[in-house]
Amino acid sequence: MSDLQMTLSRVVDADIEVVWRCWTDPVHLPNWFGPAGYSCRTKEIDLRQGGIWRFDMIGPDGTIWPNRHRITLYDRPHRIEFLLDGDQGDMAGMLVEVSLDPLGASTRITQTITFPNAEARAGALAFGADRLGMETLAKLAKLAEAL
Repeated sequence: MSDLQMTLSRVVDADIEVVWRCWTDPVHLPNWFGPAGYSCRTKEIDLRQGGIWRFDMIGPDGTIWPNRHRITLYDRPHRIEFLLDGDQGDMAGMLVEVSLDPLGASTRITQTITFPNAEARAGALAFGADRLGMETLAKLAKLAEAL
């Protein structure tokens, strides 16, 4: 891992197609995305390569963080890539690469986030982005395992 990246991984007890649907269905994605206690309020959602998802992430204390995912790759059912930013202009954002690998009836999710610089990565880790990211993957697992 470089000083620009953070990688999260989890095995989900669900078929790869179910996990793919959780990432690509506009009904499901906003319901699991974000750490425990956080919710998403969608402004615009077009989940396909070249599409965009604009939303507000709302924290447990009511704090709102604008978000934008600009989807650059959908390789069904194995890979999703998007640029993540704060929905302010044409920021370069962070590159998020999501890989789904089948493990029999389960799926391994590997999510690698590449930050624009080492300081941004260090700030995210100081905020607890690794722990919060794992909480987000736990919410995904809960949904996928129930479908």
